Amino acid sequence: MNLNTGVLNAIGNTSMVQLQRVVPPNCARVFVKLEWENPTGSMKDRTAQAMIARAEDDGRLKPGDTIVEYTGGSTGISLALICVAKGYRLHIVTSNAFSREKLKHMAALGAELTLVPSEGGLTTKKLILDMIEAAREISTQPNTYWTNQLSNADSITGYYPLAEEIWTQTDGKVDAFVQSVGTAASLRGVATILKRKKPGVKIIAVEPAESAVLSGGNPGPHKIEGVGIGYTPPLWDAGIVDEIMAVATADAKAMARRLAREEGLFAGTSSGANVIAAIRLGEKLGPEANIVTLMVDSGLKYISTDVFNQ
Repeated sequence: MNLNTGVLNAIGNTSMVQLQRVVPPNCARVFVKLEWENPTGSMKDRTAQAMIARAEDDGRLKPGDTIVEYTGGSTGISLALICVAKGYRLHIVTSNAFSREKLKHMAALGAELTLVPSEGGLTTKKLILDMIEAAREISTQPNTYWTNQLSNADSITGYYPLAEEIWTQTDGKVDAFVQSVGTAASLRGVATILKRKKPGVKIIAVEPAESAVLSGGNPGPHKIEGVGIGYTPPLWDAGIVDEIMAVATADAKAMARRLAREEGLFAGTSSGANVIAAIRLGEKLGPEANIVTLMVDSGLKYISTDVFNQ
């Protein structure tokens, strides 16, 4: 019997399901990867594992070091999981702009938290830059490794297996992949592999309508946690993206609620934005196309927010 004995072996190989009720008639088939099946309830377990493993391999990260990162929550939770499994200390820079569940989850896994105040609990460009600067200052301390997720290309490779799973689960019949952009690592990682296998596959980036900087708009405050940082992410690669769609926060929240009530899929706001964009694309591609997007994380991370606390 071959038993997986460690929690890190539970990362990846998530289920895929087809949406049944929120998709309108004459729309493409929309499939969603249930990334909340990863140990911490989000896709970020994949990228955290990759960033730590690669830093260990080349000596940037050494036994006994402390890891530091700025995060809206999910990457921090995932890093906390890896640190528990591998024995590192973790210092997280985050904010009250993000759900209490995420902050408590990071602390429960042993992370030390530094909170940066936000403007009215909203995600803004200033908040992101303030968090980055706070993490940079902490990273100057001895025996400290800064994963620096927005600029760390190691994070992209963590999503290569996700693309392989999508390819296998669709029997190679995937016509488009839709994903919200935070660091852009997940979009770029999946797109790299899918484009290699099927050059004609369409890659759709999703961003908040209130801060549609990738579409050429101005940055602005929004409440789709984990995406829309207010400027072009360093890992963004416009060359692999076929279209950018902007989704309003209110619409993303409404779709998250519909997914729970109509599909039984309990996901966060960025997942709602993903599904809205996938449906828009699906209405253009027609009923014979197959679109894949992600349930990025679990709705359990947002119980205290106005997404579900009504």
